[in-house]
Amino acid sequence: MTTTSKHDERMAKMTFASVYPHYVTKVQKKDRTESELQQVIEWLTGFNANQQGELIREKVTFEEFFQKATLNPNVNLITGLICGYRVEEIENPLTQKVRYLDKLVDELARGRKMEKILRDS
Repeated sequence: MTTTSKHDERMAKMTFASVYPHYVTKVQKKDRTESELQQVIEWLTGFNANQQGELIREKVTFEEFFQKATLNPNVNLITGLICGYRVEEIENPLTQKVRYLDKLVDELARGRKMEKILRDS
């Protein structure tokens, strides 16, 4: 799926620190923990909880965040709709990575079992 260049640029410039509290709120409303959220982020990016905290303190953009990340080799197993987009069809690589993260957070908030979210477990 094609996104607009304005949309892609907005995603690139957004900071991980600005979005992270929303992820926490979303999962905690559904009785999931911040620790589980951190585990999901680590599965996707390779960043452990301490590294995630440092990236938040540094206020890195999503562009910087994903440049530093080592994506899980099973990232292509993340499929489906998020925010009206089919993640596997998003053409902009950075936007696709951000939507992968959104999709995993959504699955966690919906109560999906961790072994299903962490597709290689």
